[in-house]
Amino acid sequence: MIKPNVLFLCTGNSARSQIAEALLRKYAGDDFEVYSAGLEPKGINPYTIHVMDEAGIDVRSHTSDPIKKYMGQMHFRYVITVCSHADAQSPTPLWHLGEKLHWPFDDPATVEGTDEAKMARFREVRDQIDTQIQSWVKELG
Repeated sequence: MIKPNVLFLCTGNSARSQIAEALLRKYAGDDFEVYSAGLEPKGINPYTIHVMDEAGIDVRSHTSDPIKKYMGQMHFRYVITVCSHADAQSPTPLWHLGEKLHWPFDDPATVEGTDEAKMARFREVRDQIDTQIQSWVKELG
């Protein structure tokens, strides 16, 4: 059986989409091929690495990929945008044959302040994404 492809799309592919990719692999990696990309990839945010380490998931081998890497290369059953900018700007050819979902999460990288404040925001967003992923996997059965 061929596993359906899922793409998480965000602007920078540095936090939210990376977290979502890792969590879907954790909960349903046997059921999906999971990818993430960015409209303007920026590399993985160090806070993303730290909060995923806390969750027992190592994302150091992940890459921050441009959306162009996947356009015309594969069919995605699901394209899930995790930020409003990516939702508005996502290229239609990515999802016109599949299903496009939009799960808006605040960008944790916009928080200013101490390391503790930044980590707290990244944890909060990680946990929101975790809840959404688990709910979606359960909904799909």
